[in-house]
Amino acid sequence: MVEIFNALMRSLNNLQDRRIWLRLAGPALASLLVWLLLAFFALEWFVAQLLDFPPLTWIAGWGALWLAKVLGWVGGWLAVFALAYMTAMLLAAIFIVPLLVNEIGASEYPDVARAGEDSLVAATANSLVAAAGFLIGWIGTLPLWLIPGMGLVLPIYWLAWLNRRTFAYDALAAHATKDEWKALFDKHRGKLLLLGVLLGLLAHVPIIGLLAPAFGALAYVHYGLEALRRERKGANTVIEGEARRL
Repeated sequence: MVEIFNALMRSLNNLQDRRIWLRLAGPALASLLVWLLLAFFALEWFVAQLLDFPPLTWIAGWGALWLAKVLGWVGGWLAVFALAYMTAMLLAAIFIVPLLVNEIGASEYPDVARAGEDSLVAATANSLVAAAGFLIGWIGTLPLWLIPGMGLVLPIYWLAWLNRRTFAYDALAAHATKDEWKALFDKHRGKLLLLGVLLGLLAHVPIIGLLAPAFGALAYVHYGLEALRRERKGANTVIEGEARRL
């Protein structure tokens, strides 16, 4: 929890920089504009499609057509929100994370050497795979949303999964070797997901939630670079100790 708290506090501290606000606002405004336009032209059609599939057809068949329509519109707007968030995350991962890594890495983690492969192609591929997994998981678990409580848990879980799957890799791609990345992910898997949960909760806050993807990128950059710094210092301490014994 200490690592998560530190990453969030350092991210909040960075908000004093005007450039960071530009990084946060760009993906949010772009994705919001695109998906509001799509919602205006296609949301009614999408809701009609939802009403033709179970479990909404079952609810309508039981004589509660009004409830099926309400659930259809709720599901439609949730889909718009999820897709807008995913789009903002893709934009943040592909275009914003490299900028943050360069700026934050140079100013706050100058001792963490760049030993990875800073590849736009690899980062884009990782983001697209994460987006595909998110869509498949989100749509595949839609029927479970009717179970009491699951409509609250599942959206948060999938946003948390998307946060971790996207940003945990991108934040360290330029600095960590493949072996370092694998070791860090195995060691911090649970905390990286928990950080994603907190950011997923933030995403549901009106207005502020629009900035959550880019802010999440910033938090993962801090978490990843600090974890890599500690891992390398620990490895150097072990090596130096062994050298003395020899």
